[in-house]
Parts: sequence; C-alpha cells; structure tokens
Amino acid sequence: MRSYTTQQAARLLGVSPDTVRRWADAERITTRRDETGRRLIDGPVLAAYAVELAQQANEQGDIPYTTARNAFAGIITAVKLGDVAAQVEVQAGPHRLVSLLTREAVEELGLEVGMEAVARVKSTNVHIDRV
Repeated sequence: MRSYTTQQAARLLGVSPDTVRRWADAERITTRRDETGRRLIDGPVLAAYAVELAQQANEQGDIPYTTARNAFAGIITAVKLGDVAAQVEVQAGPHRLVSLLTREAVEELGLEVGMEAVARVKSTNVHIDRV
C-alpha cells in the first residue's frame, strides 16, 4: 500500500503542508509515523479524505451545481487576445489549464488576470498515468 508524506498529501489536496499537519493534529486525517518519525498518510485514507473535502465544498456551496464533473476552480494567470480568438490560462492548485475561446466570449465575461474562474473540462477520453 502506498503512503504519502504530509508534503506529498498537501500537493495532492491543494493545501499547504502546515494545513495537513494541523488536520492530523486535530485528528481530521489519520497519520502514522515511519521509522524516522515522519508522518505518513496511507493512500486509501488520503483518497477518502480528498473525497470528503470535495463533498464538504459541494455542501457549502463552494462548487456551483452543474452536470459538468471536471471542474477546476482557480485563478486566471494570463489572457492573450487576438483579433478573433483568445487564450485564457487558469492555475487551479497544481494544475495549469489553457482554454482557447473567442475574443468576444472573453470580453463578454470580462475575464482578466487575477480573477477567480472555474475551468470545466469535457472530454471523451481521459488518460491516467501511474506515478
């Protein structure tokens, strides 16, 4: 069974390592110590906690109600406008998403660097790489 350090868990959950340590201290997430004293979180425990965090966000209304499942909340980091087309980049945790859309759509939405945004991904193919 794979285990994760607090640093690795923080990266996967999109929070700081200090936040993961505080959750562990408050017994919100179960950890154990390895032979060197590092905190480890077992893979199934981390997976269940990630699902729980997503459900809490949904219950609190932090995630809009939608049929689109692949939603990445983040911040707009770049907007490049052409005569007809535009490119918008969103940083969502460790994920950088780039969308190509019309200039008109960008202007209608008033998209600009520093704004919160949700990138929604619709695809018929999803590839998963084992790391």
